[in-house]
Amino acid sequence: MSKLLDTIEIETAPNPTVSIIWMHGLGADGNDFVPMVRELELTGMPSIRFVFPHAPMQPVTINNGYVMRAWYDVSLADLEGNSRRADEKGVRASQTAIGSLIEREIARGMASENIVLAGFSQGGAVALQTGLRWPQRLAGIMALSTYVPLAESLPQEAAAGNAKTPIFMAHGTHDPVVPYAMGSGSRELLGKMGYTVEWHDYPMQHAVCLEEVRDISAWLRKTICASPRI
Repeated sequence: MSKLLDTIEIETAPNPTVSIIWMHGLGADGNDFVPMVRELELTGMPSIRFVFPHAPMQPVTINNGYVMRAWYDVSLADLEGNSRRADEKGVRASQTAIGSLIEREIARGMASENIVLAGFSQGGAVALQTGLRWPQRLAGIMALSTYVPLAESLPQEAAAGNAKTPIFMAHGTHDPVVPYAMGSGSRELLGKMGYTVEWHDYPMQHAVCLEEVRDISAWLRKTICASPRI
């Protein structure tokens, strides 16, 4: 196994029975969504371990090769139209890295079906890439302001174990970074493949808004409480 990603961990109470692995967006780091733990107001819920990994440092082509935290590279060619191509090598490397974090949670006694993958933008793409292909049932997948990467290979690589896993997707209708059509198109793709997708959109750009935080909280409560292993 390759070296595990560095992470920030927050446990809402001792002896957590749920893990949420939450990936940040391009150029941010694991600290980006740490404040969300309090904002979600998950009082009364089972103890949750939030795991916020830091993406690797790597040059990003669209930013003149500047080295920053990124789950995969982005070039100008990748940004054309509403059906972006993703850096396959980088996406799959991040899939492997997040898979290693899932395995660590399982090794620490966490049931696979009590693990949620979450992410924003690039992090959300990696959450979908990893979760839909993970062989064991997960509790849920949350993908914010993002899209399904490597969509052409998903029908062949999708894991039967997560065919019924609930998915939460949310997008800003004025998003200039990941166009709304990319997110809604991914939702339509997943729906046609039989996945259960809870979709929300908001009059915002590439961001997270208060109404979205409330919707995420409600979805997490519903998803976590539905697990038979809590």
